[in-house]
Amino acid sequence: MDFNRIQEKLNVLADAAKYDVSCASSGSDRANKDNGLGNASKMGICHSYTEDGRCVSLLKILLTNHCIFDCAYCVTRKSNDVKRAAFKIQEVVDLTINFYRRNYIEGLFLSSGIFKNADYTMERLIAVAKKLRLEENFNGYIHLKSIPDASDELMYEAGLYADRLSVNIEIPTISGLKLLAPDKKHEDFTKPMLKVKNELLRFKNEHKVIKSTPKYAPAGQSTQMIVGATGETDKDIMYSATYYYKQYNMKRVYYSGYVPVAEDNRLPSIGTQVPMLRENRLYQTDWLLRFYGFAVNEILNNDHPNLDIDVDPKLSWALRNMHHFPVDINSADKRMLARIPGMGMRSVEKILNARKFRKLNWDHLKKIGVALNRAKYFMICDSRHWERKDLDAEKIKGMILQQSTGKFRNQYSTQLSLFN
Repeated sequence: MDFNRIQEKLNVLADAAKYDVSCASSGSDRANKDNGLGNASKMGICHSYTEDGRCVSLLKILLTNHCIFDCAYCVTRKSNDVKRAAFKIQEVVDLTINFYRRNYIEGLFLSSGIFKNADYTMERLIAVAKKLRLEENFNGYIHLKSIPDASDELMYEAGLYADRLSVNIEIPTISGLKLLAPDKKHEDFTKPMLKVKNELLRFKNEHKVIKSTPKYAPAGQSTQMIVGATGETDKDIMYSATYYYKQYNMKRVYYSGYVPVAEDNRLPSIGTQVPMLRENRLYQTDWLLRFYGFAVNEILNNDHPNLDIDVDPKLSWALRNMHHFPVDINSADKRMLARIPGMGMRSVEKILNARKFRKLNWDHLKKIGVALNRAKYFMICDSRHWERKDLDAEKIKGMILQQSTGKFRNQYSTQLSLFN
């Protein structure tokens, strides 16, 4: 193996892969068997941390950055003047095994530009996973990026060797996709998504009867949207995400802030980058929709098409709906408890269990772990201090922001004192 040449390819293709953020491995439970290599766990691999603080990571690369398409937002677009490279199938297999043995990684995230056509590219991605599983007996995590418009047969085979599959929808709306990627059709993305969804359902049903049914993509499928390349509002983005969750049983939808990669009059100007905080607010909203019982139109609608950057989306909703508050901790149902700012779902469950035995007061809530610095404005319990019924939404928002700023200053001062 020519190590200098491999190193040069790795520099190019690892750098090109950094724009894809949909690489968490949560949900896979592929166990080590037959004294093989690796072990994929449910806790996640790429850019994740275990409960004991251990950082886990994966080899995240493109098979090639050559591409037949000219999507305006993509760094590997065919008209972009960048250095090109391509791995051979065996080179990726060898890199993965060598990195794993050196304890650099715990799995592989493999994507690719599209060269020749979708099926040819998908075949090569599958060949890497197949060699790792069957020839190297590798049981670590493998995430394959599905190529838009790949055949159903190839999507089925991919799921037999990969833990997770994903097709990046790229632009949240069909109109945005037509503008920035006129060579692609919306159906090219949804076709492989539908195949994966149907195969996952088929495996689930067959596994109930035949336990030896081969696993199919045990960590499910995910997708990613670029935020800010076109003029979609946060409302447009979250309605689109909700559609993919419902229609294709997505495990996750990822939101990637647009990063300027080329001059193009269809794109925001160079130097215009989406703030990380907007990404963060979208993820918080995604969490509320999936786990807290919110509907999109409660958080985002025609009157409020974009998320409040100053405060998180649950607090923003609460401040706009003060008529629902204060909530009585000792009598409210699960749905309303979950809507109190500063109240996580674990705290909700603890409250529901604890109040079977006694009425709860502020001290109890503090021990449970409720963030009282914001929750106290929206609830009452079996004690009366801290209640401030004379405050309106604007005053509450101001006080919470002031507390947050003060907390940041105290943390900053503490950090500075370490260097004194």
